[in-house]
Amino acid sequence: MSRTGLWFHSLLLPEGWADNARLTLADGRVEAITRGAPAEPGDERHEIGLPGLPNLHSHAFQRGMAGFTEQRGPRLDSGEDSFWTWREAMYRFVDRMEPDDVEAIAAQAFLEMLEGGFTRVGEFHYVHHDTRGTPYSDIAELSSRVAAAASTTGVALTLLPVFYAHAGFGGQPAAPGQRRFVNDVERYGRLIEASRRAVSALPDAIVGIAPHSLRAATPEEIAEILPLAAGGPVHIHIAEQTKEVEDCVAWSGKRPVELLFDRLPVDERWCLVHATHVTDDEVDGMISRNAVAGLCPITEANLGDGIFLARRFLDKGGRFGVGSDSNVLIDAAEELRLLEYGQRLVLRSRNALASASTPSTGRRLFEGALAGGSQALGATSSIAVGAPADVVSLLADDNALAHRRHDQWLDAWIFAGRHNLVDCVWRAGRKLVAGGRHVQREEIGRRYRQTLARMLRDS
Repeated sequence: MSRTGLWFHSLLLPEGWADNARLTLADGRVEAITRGAPAEPGDERHEIGLPGLPNLHSHAFQRGMAGFTEQRGPRLDSGEDSFWTWREAMYRFVDRMEPDDVEAIAAQAFLEMLEGGFTRVGEFHYVHHDTRGTPYSDIAELSSRVAAAASTTGVALTLLPVFYAHAGFGGQPAAPGQRRFVNDVERYGRLIEASRRAVSALPDAIVGIAPHSLRAATPEEIAEILPLAAGGPVHIHIAEQTKEVEDCVAWSGKRPVELLFDRLPVDERWCLVHATHVTDDEVDGMISRNAVAGLCPITEANLGDGIFLARRFLDKGGRFGVGSDSNVLIDAAEELRLLEYGQRLVLRSRNALASASTPSTGRRLFEGALAGGSQALGATSSIAVGAPADVVSLLADDNALAHRRHDQWLDAWIFAGRHNLVDCVWRAGRKLVAGGRHVQREEIGRRYRQTLARMLRDS
């Protein structure tokens, strides 16, 4: 058994900051934590150590289209660009992707997640078939490509194969642009089984299920696929758009979250992604069921979705995590910063998500996202004996962190850093990021650029 030592001037543990803390790592896990200890010969020494954050919601392939939808395009009847016009551009991008492209783009996205402080990703994976909509001979071909990208980069993976069957509420037939996503219940069961095989060689990999939304899966179908989760995570997009809420009410007489609670056994395994447009009663229902709110502030801002009113939710004990979703920009600190700033703008107050018990806004955001993201992805993310050694160090000599200590470091990282302050990242004990750069950045980036050059040659 190989052992290595990491020593930190200050390390954030579940019980709080520990000074002069030494980690003994063995076989990718934390074997021992020694507080108030000097560094030992051979230890790698750092100033500030944090647990790696979970990224609870990603569509990795969308990293490849980042920046290509920031010009005015075709209009809806409202006369405005929206999520729905963006979605049409996304469908056109999907039509160009082959399996090699999925793997190359996912590897670039996962690399950037690690460089930004995320160490586990929940990949909400919904492109399953070839460009004609025909299943590959291996139904989990594209799940395997996502797993390969996770293996190449070293990020921990919670794979969430998506069940997608319809174009709208009430079981409307899928549209042509959705042909690569669609399965029936029986074929989805085979996809889950094959996806578990696809990730079996990855350390700590988890497979959950993801009914895409109440637009794309009926409550009856969701109830039928729930046993496939086998006690693992269940993720669903819900109440992201006002049109989605209006369409759900028109079809069922109920709002999406209201309908979900009425028809399905939502509990702590569930992550309600976005939940942007919810009532106070629905918020209370999320809290009472211990479900996680999956918030993606950068994407929600980019798509013009709206702002989840987080203060009441957090103050009443709600659980949340953050995700990079469309991956238009991948940055853990920026997700937390924008979450807080959105609340400040709506409430017209400062330090909106801090609390009497945790007055540091950065600390409350970080630890909330750590706990809720871990729950949503089915894996522990704190630094503890027996846990995977997923650790992030910050650049202590950066001016943004100068003359600060403990929670002030978190406040400064999230709110005052002009660039990425992540220095090193270890995942399962392997040092994957050094000096802010992934160890395979050049090779993965070259393949990514070649992929986009081919995909976009005629665009």
